[in-house]
Amino acid sequence: MSARSSKNPHPLIRWIHPPRQARSEETLERLLDATEELLATRGFDEITVPEIASKAKSSVGAFYARFKDKDGLLHALHQRACDDTYATMEKGLDPADWEGAGVAEIIEVFVASLVDLYQQRPGLLLAVLGRARVDEELRNRHEAVRRYTGNRLKNLLLARSDEIRHPDLGAACDFAVRQIYSVTRTEVYGLGGVFGGDPLPENHVVRELTRSVLAYLGVQNDESQ
Repeated sequence: MSARSSKNPHPLIRWIHPPRQARSEETLERLLDATEELLATRGFDEITVPEIASKAKSSVGAFYARFKDKDGLLHALHQRACDDTYATMEKGLDPADWEGAGVAEIIEVFVASLVDLYQQRPGLLLAVLGRARVDEELRNRHEAVRRYTGNRLKNLLLARSDEIRHPDLGAACDFAVRQIYSVTRTEVYGLGGVFGGDPLPENHVVRELTRSVLAYLGVQNDESQ
């Protein structure tokens, strides 16, 4: 880490779940929770409405009273995940909590946090990525969350411009955020396997992606190994 890193390493950013629906909508929450659990081991298209209802200790009728179809369910799941992400990144990337931390520490912790957060909801996020290719609403919602998070990270980096030697500071920070998201998503979801090769170990992804981003930004990282 750089000389301006804080004395005590910053903890990973953890999921924050804002208050959910009123008690009258507990059935809705159970349906959403059940679907996320099923998505941990199977693809969205493979899961049936009766399975979801059974796992939620509900009924098919209760499902269709709340959703027109499975696509409606996916949108509700995605909206809930987006609400979680906004709350998580609002707190996790609060500038006040990063006082004394240098660019190297911020990048390392953010990369490690993103890997950890992605691993906790891989099925849902893979389902969203697959369907977003043909669903503009999903795609726009997903991109809005990515932009929000990226802008908060970018602001932390811009506040430490003296550590960054890249000649185009704004463009460099934008590209660094894209690099982090692209590589992390590819490795955590195993999308790199489409082109051959095994997924990289988590610690390898964090270490080497951090090095890559810092080198691109032109940040000296004296403690990298």
